[in-house]
Amino acid sequence: MNARKLALASLIHDTSCPGELSESHRLRRKKNWSWSLVVAALVGAFGSSFLYGYNLSVVNAPTPYIKAFYNETWHRRHGHPIDPDTLTLLWSVTVSIFAIGGLVGTLLVKLIGKFIGRKYTLLANNGFAICAALLMACSLQAGAFEMLIVGRFIMGMDGGIALSALPMYLNEIAPKEIRGSLGQVTAIFICIGVFVGQLLGLPELLGKESTWPYLFGVIVVPALVQLASLPFLPESPRYLLLEKHDEAGAMKAFQTFLGKADVSQELEEVLAESRVQRNLHLLSVLELLRAPFVRWQVITVIITMASYQLCGLNAIWFYTNSIFGKAGIPQGKIPYITLSTGGIETLSAIFSGLVMERLGRRPLLIGGFGLMALFFGTLTVTLTLQDQAPWIPYLSIVCILAIIASFCSGPGGIPFILTGEFFQQSERPAAFIIAGTVNWLSNFAVGLLFPFIQELAPDAMDCLLKNGSLIAECV
Repeated sequence: MNARKLALASLIHDTSCPGELSESHRLRRKKNWSWSLVVAALVGAFGSSFLYGYNLSVVNAPTPYIKAFYNETWHRRHGHPIDPDTLTLLWSVTVSIFAIGGLVGTLLVKLIGKFIGRKYTLLANNGFAICAALLMACSLQAGAFEMLIVGRFIMGMDGGIALSALPMYLNEIAPKEIRGSLGQVTAIFICIGVFVGQLLGLPELLGKESTWPYLFGVIVVPALVQLASLPFLPESPRYLLLEKHDEAGAMKAFQTFLGKADVSQELEEVLAESRVQRNLHLLSVLELLRAPFVRWQVITVIITMASYQLCGLNAIWFYTNSIFGKAGIPQGKIPYITLSTGGIETLSAIFSGLVMERLGRRPLLIGGFGLMALFFGTLTVTLTLQDQAPWIPYLSIVCILAIIASFCSGPGGIPFILTGEFFQQSERPAAFIIAGTVNWLSNFAVGLLFPFIQELAPDAMDCLLKNGSLIAECV
Protein backbone atom coordinates (compact mmCIF):
# COMPACT_ATOMS: atom_id res chain seq x y z
CA MET A 1 0.00 0.00 0.00
CA ASN A 2 1.49 3.38 -0.96
CA ALA A 3 1.32 6.61 1.05
CA ARG A 4 -1.63 7.93 -0.93
CA LYS A 5 -3.75 4.83 -0.32
CA LEU A 6 -2.79 4.86 3.35
CA ALA A 7 -3.86 8.48 3.75
CA LEU A 8 -7.20 7.88 2.04
CA ALA A 9 -7.87 4.67 3.95
CA SER A 10 -7.06 6.31 7.26
CA LEU A 11 -9.23 9.31 6.49
CA ILE A 12 -12.24 7.13 5.66
CA HIS A 13 -11.62 4.92 8.66
CA ASP A 14 -11.15 7.66 11.24
CA THR A 15 -13.83 10.14 10.18
CA SER A 16 -16.70 7.88 9.30
CA CYS A 17 -20.10 9.00 10.49
CA PRO A 18 -20.31 8.22 14.21
CA GLY A 19 -24.06 7.95 13.97
CA GLU A 20 -23.69 4.72 11.99
CA LEU A 21 -21.79 2.81 14.68
CA SER A 22 -23.12 -0.62 15.53
CA GLU A 23 -24.34 -1.49 19.00
CA SER A 24 -21.11 -3.37 19.74
CA HIS A 25 -19.11 -0.28 18.83
CA ARG A 26 -21.24 1.84 21.14
CA LEU A 27 -20.60 -0.56 24.00
CA ARG A 28 -16.90 -0.56 23.24
CA ARG A 29 -16.88 3.25 23.17
CA LYS A 30 -18.31 3.39 26.70
CA LYS A 31 -15.62 1.05 27.97
CA ASN A 32 -12.84 3.12 26.39
CA TRP A 33 -13.31 6.02 28.81
CA SER A 34 -10.63 5.00 31.35
CA TRP A 35 -9.67 7.18 34.31
CA SER A 36 -6.16 7.69 32.93
CA LEU A 37 -7.58 8.90 29.64
CA VAL A 38 -9.93 11.34 31.36
CA VAL A 39 -7.22 12.65 33.71
CA ALA A 40 -4.76 13.09 30.83
CA ALA A 41 -7.34 15.10 28.88
CA LEU A 42 -8.35 17.28 31.84
CA VAL A 43 -4.84 17.95 33.15
CA GLY A 44 -3.45 18.50 29.66
CA ALA A 45 -6.22 20.92 28.73
CA PHE A 46 -6.14 22.78 32.08
CA GLY A 47 -2.46 23.62 31.68
CA SER A 48 -2.71 24.32 27.95
CA SER A 49 -5.93 25.33 26.17
CA PHE A 50 -7.38 26.78 29.40
CA LEU A 51 -4.51 29.27 29.48
CA TYR A 52 -5.09 30.17 25.85
CA GLY A 53 -8.75 30.97 26.54
CA TYR A 54 -7.88 32.80 29.76
CA ASN A 55 -5.43 35.06 27.95
CA LEU A 56 -8.01 35.88 25.27
CA SER A 57 -10.34 37.46 27.82
CA VAL A 58 -8.07 38.56 30.68
CA VAL A 59 -7.00 41.80 28.97
CA ASN A 60 -10.61 42.93 28.54
CA ALA A 61 -11.66 44.00 32.05
CA PRO A 62 -8.48 45.86 33.13
CA THR A 63 -8.19 47.78 29.83
CA PRO A 64 -8.78 51.29 31.33
CA TYR A 65 -6.36 50.63 34.20
CA ILE A 66 -3.64 49.30 31.91
CA LYS A 67 -4.07 52.25 29.55
CA ALA A 68 -3.78 54.60 32.54
CA PHE A 69 -0.61 52.74 33.55
CA TYR A 70 0.78 53.25 30.04
CA ASN A 71 -0.09 56.96 30.15
CA GLU A 72 1.49 57.47 33.60
CA THR A 73 4.64 55.64 32.57
CA TRP A 74 4.89 57.64 29.35
CA HIS A 75 4.36 60.93 31.23
CA ARG A 76 7.03 60.03 33.79
CA ARG A 77 9.56 59.22 31.08
CA HIS A 78 8.82 61.98 28.55
CA GLY A 79 7.22 64.73 30.61
CA HIS A 80 3.93 64.81 28.70
CA PRO A 81 0.86 62.55 28.28
CA ILE A 82 0.85 59.95 25.56
CA ASP A 83 -0.82 60.84 22.25
CA PRO A 84 -4.23 59.08 21.92
CA ASP A 85 -3.27 57.47 18.60
CA THR A 86 0.00 56.23 20.08
CA LEU A 87 -1.90 54.81 23.04
CA THR A 88 -4.32 53.01 20.73
CA LEU A 89 -1.41 51.58 18.75
CA LEU A 90 0.44 50.56 21.92
CA TRP A 91 -2.65 48.85 23.29
CA SER A 92 -3.33 47.08 20.00
CA VAL A 93 0.24 45.78 20.01
CA THR A 94 -0.21 44.57 23.61
CA VAL A 95 -3.29 42.60 22.61
CA SER A 96 -2.12 41.32 19.23
CA ILE A 97 1.48 40.44 20.10
CA PHE A 98 -0.03 37.42 21.85
CA ALA A 99 -0.70 36.08 18.36
CA ILE A 100 2.86 36.75 17.15
CA GLY A 101 4.13 34.73 20.11
CA GLY A 102 1.63 32.04 19.18
CA LEU A 103 3.04 31.86 15.66
CA VAL A 104 6.59 31.49 17.01
CA GLY A 105 5.40 28.76 19.38
CA THR A 106 3.68 26.93 16.54
CA LEU A 107 6.88 26.91 14.49
CA LEU A 108 8.80 25.47 17.46
CA VAL A 109 6.43 22.54 18.04
CA LYS A 110 7.78 20.22 15.36
CA LEU A 111 11.38 20.69 16.51
CA ILE A 112 10.61 20.25 20.21
CA GLY A 113 8.08 17.44 19.78
CA LYS A 114 10.39 15.38 17.58
CA PHE A 115 12.99 15.04 20.34
CA ILE A 116 11.03 15.02 23.60
CA GLY A 117 7.55 13.85 22.56
CA ARG A 118 4.05 15.21 23.06
CA LYS A 119 3.82 14.90 26.83
CA TYR A 120 7.17 16.45 27.60
CA THR A 121 6.51 19.26 25.13
CA LEU A 122 3.43 20.15 27.19
CA LEU A 123 5.48 19.95 30.40
CA ALA A 124 8.33 22.11 29.06
CA ASN A 125 5.77 24.61 27.81
CA ASN A 126 4.81 25.43 31.40
CA GLY A 127 8.14 27.22 31.74
CA PHE A 128 6.94 29.83 29.25
CA ALA A 129 3.68 30.28 31.18
CA ILE A 130 5.41 30.79 34.53
CA CYS A 131 7.95 33.23 33.05
CA ALA A 132 5.20 35.23 31.32
CA ALA A 133 3.07 35.35 34.48
CA LEU A 134 5.93 36.78 36.54
CA LEU A 135 6.74 39.43 33.93
CA MET A 136 3.15 40.62 33.55
CA ALA A 137 2.29 40.51 37.25
CA CYS A 138 5.36 42.58 38.17
CA SER A 139 5.07 45.15 35.37
CA LEU A 140 3.08 47.69 37.42
CA GLN A 141 5.41 47.53 40.40
CA ALA A 142 8.45 47.82 38.14
CA GLY A 143 6.89 50.73 36.22
CA ALA A 144 7.69 49.13 32.87
CA PHE A 145 4.84 48.46 30.44
CA GLU A 146 7.37 46.68 28.21
CA MET A 147 7.29 43.80 30.70
CA LEU A 148 3.57 43.38 30.06
CA ILE A 149 4.09 43.37 26.29
CA VAL A 150 6.99 40.89 26.47
CA GLY A 151 4.94 38.74 28.86
CA ARG A 152 2.06 38.68 26.39
CA PHE A 153 4.46 37.60 23.65
CA ILE A 154 5.85 34.75 25.78
CA MET A 155 2.34 33.74 26.77
CA GLY A 156 1.51 33.61 23.09
CA MET A 157 4.43 31.20 22.58
CA ASP A 158 2.90 29.04 25.29
CA GLY A 159 -0.45 29.12 23.50
CA GLY A 160 1.09 28.31 20.11
CA ILE A 161 2.86 25.26 21.48
CA ALA A 162 -0.15 24.16 23.52
CA LEU A 163 -2.69 24.38 20.68
CA SER A 164 -0.50 22.17 18.50
CA ALA A 165 0.92 19.70 21.05
CA LEU A 166 -2.31 19.15 23.03
CA PRO A 167 -4.57 18.15 20.09
CA MET A 168 -1.80 15.85 18.81
CA TYR A 169 -1.47 14.23 22.24
CA LEU A 170 -5.22 13.76 22.70
CA ASN A 171 -5.66 12.50 19.14
CA GLU A 172 -2.95 9.89 19.62
CA ILE A 173 -4.03 8.58 23.03
CA ALA A 174 -7.76 8.37 22.29
CA PRO A 175 -9.49 5.35 20.71
CA LYS A 176 -11.00 6.34 17.38
CA GLU A 177 -14.54 5.73 18.66
CA ILE A 178 -14.28 8.67 21.08
CA ARG A 179 -11.59 10.75 19.39
CA GLY A 180 -13.95 13.57 18.49
CA SER A 181 -15.46 13.86 21.97
CA LEU A 182 -12.05 13.77 23.64
CA GLY A 183 -10.66 16.25 21.15
CA GLN A 184 -13.48 18.63 22.04
CA VAL A 185 -11.93 18.91 25.52
CA THR A 186 -9.48 21.39 23.95
CA ALA A 187 -12.33 23.69 22.91
CA ILE A 188 -14.24 23.23 26.18
CA PHE A 189 -11.25 24.33 28.24
CA ILE A 190 -10.66 27.31 25.95
CA CYS A 191 -14.23 28.35 26.80
CA ILE A 192 -13.73 27.71 30.51
CA GLY A 193 -10.55 29.78 30.37
CA VAL A 194 -12.42 32.67 28.74
CA PHE A 195 -15.14 32.44 31.39
CA VAL A 196 -12.67 32.36 34.30
CA GLY A 197 -10.83 35.37 32.86
CA GLN A 198 -14.11 37.28 32.73
CA LEU A 199 -15.11 36.13 36.22
CA LEU A 200 -11.85 37.16 37.87
CA GLY A 201 -12.03 40.46 35.99
CA LEU A 202 -15.20 41.51 37.85
CA PRO A 203 -14.77 44.64 40.02
CA GLU A 204 -15.61 42.58 43.14
CA LEU A 205 -12.64 40.27 42.46
CA LEU A 206 -9.43 41.28 40.65
CA GLY A 207 -10.80 43.77 38.12
CA LYS A 208 -9.74 46.82 40.14
CA GLU A 209 -6.97 49.37 39.66
CA SER A 210 -4.95 48.03 42.59
CA THR A 211 -5.30 44.33 41.78
CA TRP A 212 -5.26 43.97 37.98
CA PRO A 213 -1.65 42.63 37.92
CA TYR A 214 -2.86 39.60 39.90
CA LEU A 215 -5.08 38.69 36.95
CA PHE A 216 -1.89 37.80 35.10
CA GLY A 217 -0.26 36.17 38.12
CA VAL A 218 -3.08 33.60 38.25
CA ILE A 219 -1.56 32.01 35.13
CA VAL A 220 0.99 30.14 37.26
CA VAL A 221 -1.72 27.99 38.90
CA PRO A 222 -2.71 25.85 35.85
CA ALA A 223 0.96 25.60 34.86
CA LEU A 224 1.95 24.26 38.27
CA VAL A 225 -1.00 21.83 38.34
CA GLN A 226 0.08 20.37 35.00
CA LEU A 227 3.71 20.19 36.10
CA ALA A 228 2.67 18.24 39.19
CA SER A 229 0.25 15.85 37.45
CA LEU A 230 1.21 15.11 33.86
CA PRO A 231 4.56 13.36 34.64
CA PHE A 232 2.61 10.45 36.17
CA LEU A 233 0.78 9.75 32.87
CA PRO A 234 2.26 7.95 29.85
CA GLU A 235 3.58 9.43 26.64
CA SER A 236 1.53 9.04 23.46
CA PRO A 237 1.70 5.33 22.51
CA ARG A 238 1.70 6.18 18.80
CA TYR A 239 4.68 8.48 19.29
CA LEU A 240 6.51 5.78 21.27
CA LEU A 241 5.86 3.13 18.65
CA LEU A 242 6.15 5.05 15.39
CA GLU A 243 8.89 7.53 16.22
CA LYS A 244 10.81 5.97 19.12
CA HIS A 245 10.24 2.31 18.14
CA ASP A 246 9.54 1.48 21.79
CA GLU A 247 7.01 -1.35 21.54
CA ALA A 248 7.09 -2.19 25.25
CA GLY A 249 6.49 1.43 26.23
CA ALA A 250 3.70 1.77 23.69
CA MET A 251 2.00 -1.38 25.00
CA LYS A 252 2.14 -0.10 28.57
CA ALA A 253 0.79 3.30 27.49
CA PHE A 254 -2.10 1.67 25.59
CA GLN A 255 -2.91 -0.49 28.63
CA THR A 256 -2.97 2.57 30.89
CA PHE A 257 -5.08 4.74 28.62
CA LEU A 258 -7.50 2.02 27.51
CA GLY A 259 -7.81 0.43 30.95
CA LYS A 260 -7.35 -3.14 29.74
CA ALA A 261 -4.57 -5.72 29.54
CA ASP A 262 -5.14 -6.98 25.99
CA VAL A 263 -4.14 -4.19 23.61
CA SER A 264 -2.88 -6.45 20.82
CA GLN A 265 -5.45 -5.13 18.35
CA GLU A 266 -4.48 -1.51 18.95
CA LEU A 267 -0.80 -2.36 18.69
CA GLU A 268 -1.34 -4.24 15.46
CA GLU A 269 -3.21 -1.30 13.92
CA VAL A 270 -0.34 1.06 14.72
CA LEU A 271 2.28 -1.48 13.64
CA ALA A 272 0.50 -1.89 10.30
CA GLU A 273 0.78 1.84 9.78
CA SER A 274 4.40 1.69 10.93
CA ARG A 275 5.27 -0.99 8.35
CA VAL A 276 3.83 1.14 5.56
CA GLN A 277 5.55 4.31 6.78
CA ARG A 278 8.86 2.66 7.68
CA ASN A 279 10.62 4.22 4.71
CA LEU A 280 8.79 7.54 5.01
CA HIS A 281 10.39 10.47 6.81
CA LEU A 282 8.58 13.25 8.64
CA LEU A 283 7.27 15.55 5.95
CA SER A 284 8.29 19.19 5.98
CA VAL A 285 5.72 21.94 5.57
CA LEU A 286 6.67 22.48 1.92
CA GLU A 287 6.49 18.76 1.19
CA LEU A 288 3.05 18.54 2.73
CA LEU A 289 1.83 21.57 0.78
CA ARG A 290 3.10 20.01 -2.44
CA ALA A 291 1.76 16.49 -1.77
CA PRO A 292 -1.19 15.90 -4.16
CA PHE A 293 -2.71 13.05 -2.12
CA VAL A 294 -3.47 15.34 0.87
CA ARG A 295 -4.22 18.52 -1.06
CA TRP A 296 -7.91 18.70 -0.14
CA GLN A 297 -7.16 17.90 3.49
CA VAL A 298 -4.68 20.80 3.61
CA ILE A 299 -7.14 23.16 1.90
CA THR A 300 -9.91 22.15 4.31
CA VAL A 301 -7.70 22.74 7.36
CA ILE A 302 -6.53 26.14 6.08
CA ILE A 303 -10.06 27.34 5.34
CA THR A 304 -11.57 26.12 8.62
CA MET A 305 -8.70 27.50 10.71
CA ALA A 306 -8.80 30.90 8.98
CA SER A 307 -12.57 31.02 9.44
CA TYR A 308 -12.10 30.08 13.10
CA GLN A 309 -10.28 33.38 13.68
CA LEU A 310 -11.59 35.73 10.99
CA CYS A 311 -15.22 35.12 11.91
CA GLY A 312 -14.66 37.73 14.63
CA LEU A 313 -15.10 35.79 17.89
CA ASN A 314 -11.68 36.75 19.23
CA ALA A 315 -12.51 40.40 18.67
CA ILE A 316 -15.45 39.86 21.02
CA TRP A 317 -13.18 38.30 23.67
CA PHE A 318 -10.46 40.94 23.33
CA TYR A 319 -12.79 43.94 23.33
CA THR A 320 -16.11 42.79 24.83
CA ASN A 321 -16.49 45.72 27.23
CA SER A 322 -15.75 48.19 24.45
CA ILE A 323 -18.26 46.55 22.10
CA PHE A 324 -21.04 46.61 24.69
CA GLY A 325 -20.16 50.22 25.57
CA LYS A 326 -20.50 51.23 21.91
CA ALA A 327 -23.83 49.39 21.81
CA GLY A 328 -25.18 51.69 24.52
CA ILE A 329 -25.15 49.27 27.47
CA PRO A 330 -24.81 51.10 30.84
CA GLN A 331 -21.23 50.90 32.12
CA GLY A 332 -22.16 49.28 35.43
CA LYS A 333 -23.90 46.35 33.72
CA ILE A 334 -21.18 45.56 31.18
CA PRO A 335 -18.95 43.27 33.33
CA TYR A 336 -21.89 41.04 34.21
CA ILE A 337 -23.24 40.87 30.67
CA THR A 338 -19.69 40.05 29.55
CA LEU A 339 -19.65 37.19 32.03
CA SER A 340 -22.74 35.71 30.39
CA THR A 341 -20.86 35.39 27.09
CA GLY A 342 -18.28 33.10 28.69
CA GLY A 343 -21.01 31.02 30.30
CA ILE A 344 -22.86 30.56 27.00
CA GLU A 345 -19.61 29.63 25.28
CA THR A 346 -18.79 26.94 27.85
CA LEU A 347 -22.27 25.36 27.74
CA SER A 348 -22.26 25.34 23.92
CA ALA A 349 -18.84 23.69 23.78
CA ILE A 350 -19.97 20.97 26.21
CA PHE A 351 -23.09 20.42 24.09
CA SER A 352 -20.90 20.03 20.99
CA GLY A 353 -18.74 17.45 22.74
CA LEU A 354 -21.81 15.42 23.73
CA VAL A 355 -23.35 15.29 20.24
CA MET A 356 -20.27 15.31 18.00
CA GLU A 357 -19.89 11.54 17.74
CA ARG A 358 -23.58 11.19 16.88
CA LEU A 359 -23.96 14.07 14.41
CA GLY A 360 -20.48 14.14 12.93
CA ARG A 361 -18.08 17.00 12.22
CA ARG A 362 -19.48 18.34 8.96
CA PRO A 363 -23.05 19.21 10.05
CA LEU A 364 -21.81 20.97 13.19
CA LEU A 365 -19.21 22.94 11.24
CA ILE A 366 -21.49 24.06 8.41
CA GLY A 367 -24.46 24.64 10.70
CA GLY A 368 -22.40 26.68 13.15
CA PHE A 369 -20.96 29.00 10.51
CA GLY A 370 -24.37 29.33 8.83
CA LEU A 371 -26.05 30.45 12.05
CA MET A 372 -23.18 32.84 12.77
CA ALA A 373 -23.71 34.52 9.40
CA LEU A 374 -27.42 34.93 10.17
CA PHE A 375 -26.88 36.44 13.62
CA PHE A 376 -24.00 38.67 12.49
CA GLY A 377 -26.32 40.14 9.87
CA THR A 378 -28.96 40.76 12.54
CA LEU A 379 -26.34 42.29 14.85
CA THR A 380 -25.30 44.74 12.13
CA VAL A 381 -28.89 45.94 11.86
CA THR A 382 -29.36 46.31 15.64
CA LEU A 383 -26.09 48.24 16.05
CA THR A 384 -27.07 50.59 13.23
CA LEU A 385 -30.51 51.24 14.79
CA GLN A 386 -29.42 51.20 18.44
CA ASP A 387 -30.49 54.84 19.03
CA GLN A 388 -34.01 54.26 17.72
CA ALA A 389 -35.38 52.51 20.82
CA PRO A 390 -34.09 51.72 24.34
CA TRP A 391 -34.57 47.96 23.91
CA ILE A 392 -32.46 47.61 20.74
CA PRO A 393 -29.07 47.52 22.56
CA TYR A 394 -30.31 44.51 24.51
CA LEU A 395 -31.28 42.83 21.24
CA SER A 396 -27.64 43.32 20.26
CA ILE A 397 -26.65 41.36 23.38
CA VAL A 398 -28.96 38.51 22.36
CA CYS A 399 -27.36 38.47 18.91
CA ILE A 400 -23.84 38.34 20.40
CA LEU A 401 -24.82 35.47 22.68
CA ALA A 402 -26.38 33.63 19.73
CA ILE A 403 -23.22 34.14 17.68
CA ILE A 404 -21.09 32.73 20.50
CA ALA A 405 -23.40 29.73 20.95
CA SER A 406 -23.33 29.02 17.20
CA PHE A 407 -19.55 29.25 17.11
CA CYS A 408 -18.91 27.00 20.09
CA SER A 409 -21.41 24.38 18.97
CA GLY A 410 -19.15 23.43 16.09
CA PRO A 411 -16.54 25.76 14.56
CA GLY A 412 -14.96 26.44 17.94
CA GLY A 413 -13.33 23.03 18.34
CA ILE A 414 -13.63 21.03 15.14
CA PRO A 415 -10.71 22.65 13.22
CA PHE A 416 -8.26 21.29 15.82
CA ILE A 417 -9.82 17.81 15.62
CA LEU A 418 -9.75 17.76 11.82
CA THR A 419 -6.04 18.59 11.75
CA GLY A 420 -5.29 15.53 13.86
CA GLU A 421 -7.66 13.21 11.99
CA PHE A 422 -6.83 14.13 8.40
CA PHE A 423 -3.14 13.27 8.46
CA GLN A 424 -0.83 10.34 9.16
CA GLN A 425 1.94 10.30 11.78
CA SER A 426 4.61 11.43 9.29
CA GLU A 427 2.40 14.32 8.12
CA ARG A 428 0.83 15.42 11.39
CA PRO A 429 3.55 17.76 12.81
CA ALA A 430 3.77 19.71 9.52
CA ALA A 431 -0.03 19.84 9.31
CA PHE A 432 -0.25 21.39 12.78
CA ILE A 433 2.39 23.95 11.80
CA ILE A 434 0.31 24.97 8.77
CA ALA A 435 -2.90 25.10 10.81
CA GLY A 436 -1.22 26.99 13.63
CA THR A 437 0.38 29.51 11.28
CA VAL A 438 -2.97 30.32 9.68
CA ASN A 439 -4.62 30.45 13.10
CA TRP A 440 -2.14 32.86 14.68
CA LEU A 441 -1.70 35.17 11.68
CA SER A 442 -5.48 35.56 11.51
CA ASN A 443 -5.58 36.12 15.27
CA PHE A 444 -2.92 38.82 14.97
CA ALA A 445 -4.80 40.61 12.20
CA VAL A 446 -8.01 40.68 14.25
CA GLY A 447 -6.33 41.83 17.46
CA LEU A 448 -4.28 44.57 15.79
CA LEU A 449 -6.81 46.02 13.38
CA PHE A 450 -10.09 45.79 15.30
CA PRO A 451 -9.59 48.89 17.55
CA PHE A 452 -8.86 51.05 14.49
CA ILE A 453 -11.80 49.58 12.58
CA GLN A 454 -14.01 50.22 15.60
CA GLU A 455 -12.93 53.88 15.72
CA LEU A 456 -13.28 54.46 11.98
CA ALA A 457 -16.54 52.59 11.42
CA PRO A 458 -18.96 55.08 13.09
CA ASP A 459 -17.50 58.04 11.17
CA ALA A 460 -17.57 56.13 7.91
CA MET A 461 -21.15 55.02 8.49
CA ASP A 462 -22.29 58.56 9.31
CA CYS A 463 -20.61 59.83 6.15
CA LEU A 464 -22.18 57.07 4.07
CA LEU A 465 -25.67 57.72 5.42
CA LYS A 466 -25.40 61.49 4.93
CA ASN A 467 -23.60 61.68 1.60
CA GLY A 468 -24.17 58.30 -0.02
CA SER A 469 -20.45 58.18 -0.82
CA LEU A 470 -18.09 55.28 -0.59
CA ILE A 471 -16.84 54.36 2.87
CA ALA A 472 -13.25 54.42 1.60
CA GLU A 473 -13.74 58.05 0.51
CA CYS A 474 -15.33 58.95 3.83
CA VAL A 475 -12.40 57.50 5.78
